Amino acid sequence: MDFRVLGPVEAHRGGLRIPLSGSKVHTVLAALLLAKGRVVSDSRLNFLLWGWEPPATSGAQIYTYMSRLRKLLGDEVCIERRPPGYLLQAPHSAVDLLEFERLDRLGRAALAQGRHREAGALLAEALGHWRGTALANVTEHLADAELPQLEEARMHALESRIEADLALGRHEQLTAELTGLVARHPLREKLRAQLMTALYRGGRQSDALQSYYEGRTLLADQLGIDPGEALDSTYAAVLKGIQGPGPGGATRPAREPAAGFAAPTTLPPDVDELIGRDGETRVLRTQLAESAAGRGPRHLLITGMAGVGKTALAVHVAHAAPEDFPDGRLFAELSEADGRPRRPQDVLARILRDLGEPLEETDATPAVPGARADRRQCEDLVRLLRARTTGRRLLVVLDGAAEGRLLDPLLAGLPDVVVLITGRTRLTQVTGARTTALAPLGDPAALDLLAATTGRSRLLAEPDATDDLLGYCGGLPLALRIVGSRLTARPFWPVARLAQRMAAPGNRLRELSHGGLDVAAALLPSLYALSSPARAVLARLADIGTEPFPAHRAAGPLGMTEATAEQWLEQLVDGALLDLCGVDLRGRPLYRFHELVLLFAAARPAPPRTHPRSPAAR
Repeated sequence: MDFRVLGPVEAHRGGLRIPLSGSKVHTVLAALLLAKGRVVSDSRLNFLLWGWEPPATSGAQIYTYMSRLRKLLGDEVCIERRPPGYLLQAPHSAVDLLEFERLDRLGRAALAQGRHREAGALLAEALGHWRGTALANVTEHLADAELPQLEEARMHALESRIEADLALGRHEQLTAELTGLVARHPLREKLRAQLMTALYRGGRQSDALQSYYEGRTLLADQLGIDPGEALDSTYAAVLKGIQGPGPGGATRPAREPAAGFAAPTTLPPDVDELIGRDGETRVLRTQLAESAAGRGPRHLLITGMAGVGKTALAVHVAHAAPEDFPDGRLFAELSEADGRPRRPQDVLARILRDLGEPLEETDATPAVPGARADRRQCEDLVRLLRARTTGRRLLVVLDGAAEGRLLDPLLAGLPDVVVLITGRTRLTQVTGARTTALAPLGDPAALDLLAATTGRSRLLAEPDATDDLLGYCGGLPLALRIVGSRLTARPFWPVARLAQRMAAPGNRLRELSHGGLDVAAALLPSLYALSSPARAVLARLADIGTEPFPAHRAAGPLGMTEATAEQWLEQLVDGALLDLCGVDLRGRPLYRFHELVLLFAAARPAPPRTHPRSPAAR
């Protein structure tokens, strides 16, 4: 028995077609065949036959269709009632869909292994099983449910067959076929990229570029999106002239690095040892290696409060990965020194210059200022960066992300690149990213970090004063570095002297400033990122202490309900000024302030005594 669904639904025995009458019988047979040996429930059959309004006699009618099929198909096919539906078993029969899927699977495997001639033959044979539009004589309900995925499988097989033919140098034979396919499927980017490749290799570079411009316009007008990686990388390859024939009549891949490409490294200096972060370093190095090999997401995120060491960790693991990123490792700051976010176009231009793109300053400054000019300029720089990084094994560290929306053009310009982002909070725009959340150091690691700067013997000579200093720093690496730098700059000071100066809470933040490092200055951008009411909430909680607390404890000082207080506390968590540290016995979230954040909040001018509304009501 030979069953066919990749065209009109048919059944053949001995080369002769078995007469099946009516769309309902064809629909029942197709539903059973598409189930591939699984039970098709009565409710599923009802919907495929009649949609959402089956007749009252639907059960009896389905029984009749099954009986008719059993009689027509004979003993070679078993259609049995198996609650909650029906099952078709035909172990000695052939189904064109199953044969198509088998050949498609073998063809793609051959293509992935570079056996292009074998892949082309297998995929052509797979496509030969199609006899027009699949499921051509079934109800609209079945066609609507199953046809889209069948057509998508057919198009994938077709694109793979064309990919194999292009690799065999058959671009001239493919040009006419691809022109017709692109006309019928103008939004399929891979087909358009293949047409561009065939046109370019046939000496028609201008036609290839025109096809790209037409596709870009269609995508923008109909879908509101930019071209994806496949189309942009082909565009870049055509522009750079690297789509020509390679040795042996085969074709050179579009992602081959251009001649003379240098591997830039613009990372800040590394530290010999990143104290207290061994576990995070191991995890991130593994994740970077997986991302570079295409086995993990391309975006990685390091989060934590100001001064916790996000940048140091990012730079450290980036320095340790030269083999994973042979085409370069770049570093770009997303914020100015005062914490204000930099314009995306300035960051894009900086990355392009680091990659050797000869940009003039005017390229990053629109001739006519305004939102539309900025947007157009960003789009041009994104397109240029995509072309410059396509196929490159690059790592880009984006340091100090404050607003997720400002990342959009940067990530759009780096679709083919591994990006390591540091930021105070999780960024919703960075979807699918692996996130490493940094907490302050524990006491042993904090002591090791302080000793690395000051000298362990000096600290051990005054253990009580050392314990006081560690407590005043709260495990914050920035604070520990400042204390260590101050002690190193004053080698004749007893450790107790600095501990005494820091003992008074009102003096502590003033003492945590040295040589351009300043804890209060590091916390300011987090404060400025809050709304004015959220800043008032922070100031009013300055006396709540460093022990974990639930929202109802904050509700009293804030003069609001527990639910409203919790909403404001969550804003502080999002701003990296408050930690979510667990839940109490009733399952309510527990929050905890770092002591230096409380001192920072207490040092702010007292806000007027008003009651902020719920963030949701604003």
